[in-house]
Amino acid sequence: MKQVACRIQDHMNKKILIVGLGSMGKRHLSVIQKLFPEAKIKILRQSKGREETRLELDEVSSLDEARQFLPEIIVICNATSEHINTALKFVNSSANFFIEKPISDSTKGIVRLISYLGTTGRVLMVGYNLRYLESLQAFRRHLTEGLIGEPLSVRCEVGQYLPSWRSRKDYRESVSAKRELGGGVLLELSHEIDYLRWIFGEVDWVRATTLRQSELEINVEDTVHLTIGFEKRSSNRQLIAILNMDFIRHDTTRSCMVIGEKGSLRWNGISGEVSFFQAGEKTWETLFDNDNGVEGTYILEWQELIRAIEEKRSPAVTGEDGLRVVEIIDAARLSSKSGIQTTVTRSPIKNESTR
Repeated sequence: MKQVACRIQDHMNKKILIVGLGSMGKRHLSVIQKLFPEAKIKILRQSKGREETRLELDEVSSLDEARQFLPEIIVICNATSEHINTALKFVNSSANFFIEKPISDSTKGIVRLISYLGTTGRVLMVGYNLRYLESLQAFRRHLTEGLIGEPLSVRCEVGQYLPSWRSRKDYRESVSAKRELGGGVLLELSHEIDYLRWIFGEVDWVRATTLRQSELEINVEDTVHLTIGFEKRSSNRQLIAILNMDFIRHDTTRSCMVIGEKGSLRWNGISGEVSFFQAGEKTWETLFDNDNGVEGTYILEWQELIRAIEEKRSPAVTGEDGLRVVEIIDAARLSSKSGIQTTVTRSPIKNESTR
């Protein structure tokens, strides 16, 4: 890790700009300080909370000041609804981009950003860090290697009580709680949509029900039930996934089970355990239970970003990956509103200049 960090510092003048300093901005700041102890870091944000007034940070409050800094990497962690607008204001710089998940709250402007950065050879990475969990990678690997044969059915669940999610902050003031900032279950818990697509391929259609079931003081959905149809495979059978997501359950849950021809495979994202139930057996067998934990995934995704920049290649989680998740979310919203199954529309990506 030190060798990678040193090489990237030599080539990148150690200039990193972080836009927004909420919970994710602070997390990335901590990771950057570990990987780049001599880096020049500036923070661009419009407001300062009580806690942050005690931090000694090099801050700027205007886009002009941020541009004059000439950052080599721009980390966008402000409100989801502002991600793309913010990135587009820096496209004429020479910076590479890391955008926290989800890439945006709508598809508007995403293709333009991806296309321009592709034309100029710069990296755009999206922060779906769960892909770096060792347990989820093991889960995917066992499926890819055919441990349970052809997958026949997928059942996923994710939920956590919103007021206890970020206990140091009033949940009513969080991005998660506000539609205008890009909150709601579909966007905030979109990790599940990303990893399902990562494991099982492109999504063909969705059928969705989005609800406000609780008395939480929010103006977004707190519960979502999705049925997801993936593109048909060589067997001509269509794999279907059921995904339940919410902000209302008190027993924090993140899990996925795949039923296959030769047995079942399940992943517990909280404990980091992968288990296998082989056809004909009577008990589950633990295949993996030594996860690196969520904290370690942020270091791993930054190492991947660094390697992608050095090697001038696409990162593991691209801007297009982020776009596809938002397209699935758009289809889910349409389905919930219309009450019918909705086809996922995928935008073509072309290299074009925004000048």
